[in-house]
Amino acid sequence: MLTRTGRRLAAFPALAALAAVWTVACARSGAGGAPPPAPVKIETARVVKVDDSTEYVATLKSRDSAAIMPQVEGEVTQILVRSGQRVAPGAPLVQIDPAKQQATVKSHEDTRAAKQAALEYAKQQYERVSGLQKSGISSQQDLDQARSAMDSAAAELQSLDAQVREEHVQLRYYQVASPMSGIVGDIPVRVGDRVTVSTLLTTVDRPGSLEVYVNVPLERAPRLRDGLRVEILDGERNVAATCAITFVSPRVDDATQTVLAKAIVGNDQGALRTSQFVRARIVWETHEGPVIPVLAVTRVGSQSFAFLAVEEKGALVARQRSVKVGEIVGDDYVVLEGIMPGERVVVSGTQFLADGVPVTPQG
Repeated sequence: MLTRTGRRLAAFPALAALAAVWTVACARSGAGGAPPPAPVKIETARVVKVDDSTEYVATLKSRDSAAIMPQVEGEVTQILVRSGQRVAPGAPLVQIDPAKQQATVKSHEDTRAAKQAALEYAKQQYERVSGLQKSGISSQQDLDQARSAMDSAAAELQSLDAQVREEHVQLRYYQVASPMSGIVGDIPVRVGDRVTVSTLLTTVDRPGSLEVYVNVPLERAPRLRDGLRVEILDGERNVAATCAITFVSPRVDDATQTVLAKAIVGNDQGALRTSQFVRARIVWETHEGPVIPVLAVTRVGSQSFAFLAVEEKGALVARQRSVKVGEIVGDDYVVLEGIMPGERVVVSGTQFLADGVPVTPQG
């Protein structure tokens, strides 16, 4: 039986052999077993013009829009247009029952005819009394009375003429006409409805320029000024129109604590519509700054990181760096902190990288 010391001496040659094998394996790994550099796509951080901007929800309003309301009360008997129809200035839109006004006009015209006859009789009386007065048959008083009666009849007829003209003008209001050329909007009234002077019959909008209304929070208001660029974005966040601020309200909306800014928007193609909600981007200023592809940025929690391809000892290695990015411009992030223009950024394969791993550019 081997003692404890004997067993130790017997195991020594085996340990020595294992150590020799480990040394050879390590030597071979150091000589040619190191992993090859990871192939990655590398791009250089470039400098572009970057807009310092803020987006807001805005409203488009027509600069040439008319709300059509009647100038008389009555019952709608005809609707002479349809929504979306193009109309010319003076085109009839809605007919209101004119029967009562027509009766009033007829009554005043009949009264006018009677007053006209009374004036003719007063003139004849005056001429007759004038002849008798010259012959000495009638007195001066009779002549004065005849002249007074003639003048009174003429005055009454003149007053009635003005009233008849006014009633004729009022009668024209029973057919509501378009004040300008444009496109008819929604028609909320129906035949048989009774309307008043405050009833909205329809709207007429002239295609062309619109005005965008942007309510800017009070903390941003000091930066508002005429001439600031405003970009109207469509549903895919593409720029549908570009304009400039033309009006900044001197007052603050007490309900929303915002300041109203307006800009005129060209709409020759008719892609934008009145009362449409849009996203309006106000560009406060433009400066130069570095950008890197969105694919180069990795987010871990609230932190953003990117791998740079850095040359060390004649080889490229990946070095992870914390970065602060801003808005997206096209397919790139605007870099606020962490990367300088000209530095090489790893774009692909970042999920397999670790700090210090050798890399080689693809292609």
